Amino acid sequence: MSDYLIGDIQGCYDALQILLKKSHFSLDKDRLFFLGDVVNRGNKSLETLRFIKNLGDNAKMLLGNHDFHLLACALGSKVPSNKDTFSDILNAKDTQDLINFLQKQPLVIEHQGALLVHAGVPPIWDKTTLLTQAATVEKHLKSHQAGDFINTMYGDHPHTWSEDLNAMDKCRYTINACMRMRFCKADGTLEFQGKMNHDTAPEGFKAWFLQDNRTLKNTDIFFGHWSTLSNIGQPHIYPMDKGCAWGGALNMIRFEDKRIFSIDC
Repeated sequence: MSDYLIGDIQGCYDALQILLKKSHFSLDKDRLFFLGDVVNRGNKSLETLRFIKNLGDNAKMLLGNHDFHLLACALGSKVPSNKDTFSDILNAKDTQDLINFLQKQPLVIEHQGALLVHAGVPPIWDKTTLLTQAATVEKHLKSHQAGDFINTMYGDHPHTWSEDLNAMDKCRYTINACMRMRFCKADGTLEFQGKMNHDTAPEGFKAWFLQDNRTLKNTDIFFGHWSTLSNIGQPHIYPMDKGCAWGGALNMIRFEDKRIFSIDC
């Protein structure tokens, strides 16, 4: 039995199937962990989400910003833009089942001592803070008031974490850190404009995983979200998004031996 962790699929269902064949993934004995952004931008979001849902106990996934945006359009007041490609899900006969499935997915997965998250972990957070804050958001997303909650979660503020923040601001910071963060300051102040490689950090900021004061620097962290990353030699850091939806590659890593499987898109 092997565990495989896979980067942002973004509706690229055909590429996913080719990659699974290449890695000899077995539905009978292996497991898949999806690091978020399983839908949107590719042309087969519906097939992708159905496939993951139907894997049952053979798969786990966490929420990325595109998955969250789908929830906001399905349950909240957001309207899909002309760039969004998940109308097939919103118009499907099993829409409700698929949205219910998404609502139940976590922001963070702890797996055999490692952490799986879509974007990153603020440098000042320890594992307890991360898991506690993620669990609070997850509880809201599973509730009957999920739509109202999601409507209040859009926005860049607060940029900086503090225990003195009110409950909703803590949730918004948590969502932005776990789903959107690339660059930040040592105190966890978030920056949302920079999207290129880690060596293009805005003044005063660094890639979150390069902050010297990171509490979790000795914990393996697997993440997606940042397709422009290259030349990362940071110990315990495993970036898995290679921009499949943009013509890059789809990457998957075998947890046991850290072997990478990849196909060009």
